Amino acid sequence: MDLKEIQIEVPEGFQLILGQSHFIKTVEDIFETLATSMPGIKFGVAFCEASGKALVRFDGNDQIATELAKSVASKIGAGHAFVVILNGSFPLNVLNRIKDVEEVASVYCATANSVSVIALDTASGRAILGVADGIRSKGVEAESDKTDRHDFLRKIGYKK
Repeated sequence: MDLKEIQIEVPEGFQLILGQSHFIKTVEDIFETLATSMPGIKFGVAFCEASGKALVRFDGNDQIATELAKSVASKIGAGHAFVVILNGSFPLNVLNRIKDVEEVASVYCATANSVSVIALDTASGRAILGVADGIRSKGVEAESDKTDRHDFLRKIGYKK
């Protein structure tokens, strides 16, 4: 067995959702889920097939996001992993819908941060053990940080 750290850089303006599912129809089902989740959403989705041809299957409605999803999935290469790249929208808007797709087993992360995927290579394949999403905590928020958080959420329209 060989432990690997796979670095994934998420470009500015994009968001990454990384998860695991169990069936080749994941690509089509996540495509349909995203396309009907919010008007004008731009995305790409890719899925690492775990048997048969063992291809990275993909689709999307945004060329840049689709190319990024294919690239990230190819780099990870773990059976049944799926990657969604959102262009100009946030996982918050679609995450529960993706989790409700019947073949989705789990979601590892949903982020705009750089991610380290911790993977294990075995004689039979690659498994995702987990992810390191972003940087370590630097401390506990002070009252001024709470005020900043409160104000930020209202500024971007997620709270009133």
